[in-house]
Amino acid sequence: MNITVPKTSRLRSKDFVFGVATAAFQIEGAADSRLESIWDRFCATPGMIRDGSNGLVACDHYNRWREDVDLIEQLGVDAYRFSLSWPRVIDQNGHLNKVGITFYLNLLDRLNAKGIKPFVTFYHWDLPQHLQDAGGWLNRNTAFKFRDYVDLVSKAFGDRVFSYATLNEPYCSAYLGYEIGIHAPGITGAQHGKKAAHHLLLAHGMAMEVLARNCPDSLNGIVLNFSPCYSKTTKPEDIEAARLADVFLNQWYIAPILNAQYPDLLASLPDDHKPDIRDGDMKLISHAIDFLGVNYYTREFFQEGSPSGFQQAENLEGQKTDMGWEVFPQGLTDLLVSLTTDYNLPPVYITENGAAMPDIVENGMVMDTERLAYYQSHLQALDAAIEQGVAIEGYFAWSLLDNFEWAEGYAKRFGIVHVDYETQKRTVKASGKAFGKFLKQRAA
Repeated sequence: MNITVPKTSRLRSKDFVFGVATAAFQIEGAADSRLESIWDRFCATPGMIRDGSNGLVACDHYNRWREDVDLIEQLGVDAYRFSLSWPRVIDQNGHLNKVGITFYLNLLDRLNAKGIKPFVTFYHWDLPQHLQDAGGWLNRNTAFKFRDYVDLVSKAFGDRVFSYATLNEPYCSAYLGYEIGIHAPGITGAQHGKKAAHHLLLAHGMAMEVLARNCPDSLNGIVLNFSPCYSKTTKPEDIEAARLADVFLNQWYIAPILNAQYPDLLASLPDDHKPDIRDGDMKLISHAIDFLGVNYYTREFFQEGSPSGFQQAENLEGQKTDMGWEVFPQGLTDLLVSLTTDYNLPPVYITENGAAMPDIVENGMVMDTERLAYYQSHLQALDAAIEQGVAIEGYFAWSLLDNFEWAEGYAKRFGIVHVDYETQKRTVKASGKAFGKFLKQRAA
């Protein structure tokens, strides 16, 4: 099976960026050469990670990065999206860690030498633990610490970076980490989520100011995740529940950035749930962005529920991935068209899209045909959105490598390259080979 798109598709254009993506904590390992992060502490807490594992070694990318860059080159992609480990590049006193910075400088130089555009994300969830000890994202001061981190690192990187994203999926950091507690730092309480979210978005705005000053020639923006919200039934109460869920889970993060205000739902929150919004905050948060990164995996169903007015309903529809997520490519088209209708969007990059599947290695090969079909259907959905007028500039497959899948540990594999965690051997899967073949044909 191959990946194909129509001959007239924008996806065949040589200026359309195709890439692969990873995140620092999920692949780097080498935990002894950086500070402790909230995910180290979370992994050490019994019962938090499904298989009891951790990110101390992961894919050993810190030591095998040259091999991994060669793999990226072999795939023929235009770009590599990766995150920085904040605990690796900044010491406890807020100064640059020269060893950590050198690791990324070497990585950037090798990518650039091979003509692979570096897309760098400053924050993909691994907050230094010492900042969490001071309150983490519930402490407004963490936003200022983030600003300083971005300032120091962006100056050190100079002109090596094609694109910067401030944050990856602040919804996950705020809601999963500080409200329902299934991600690090494992804090629970409905009163925390929107407060953490506001400080994350404030950190984004402050960082955008820094990047506009330090890196005016790079493409600077943010990456948000979206799960389109569908009504479980046609009952008016369930339709309204799906609308409320969309506002609470999706629009809450994009509206302040593009419209300088939170959704009207803010006024109905209990007082102790409301963030502390100070003069000038919304202006900072809504600093102009050069691009919006969109992460999409699946859709969600909702029905009437209290006290928020909505509750998630079981999704019994369609084929499921190994995560139990429905394969629903139409959701990507619907999402992109609705965002274009509702907002004045900057250029959009699909910064994550992919599927966990129960891969099997046989005769040195991984024939992940279901993942390959997932990519095929979602690229078709992306092409349909472009045909309807959505300005899409690039697409990144998640993920380059099988890796530490957060609370799931190593049980779920998203990679287009298989990793044997015992030997660290990399094996390009059928999906990776098809991806590379498509890109080579496009370049011909």
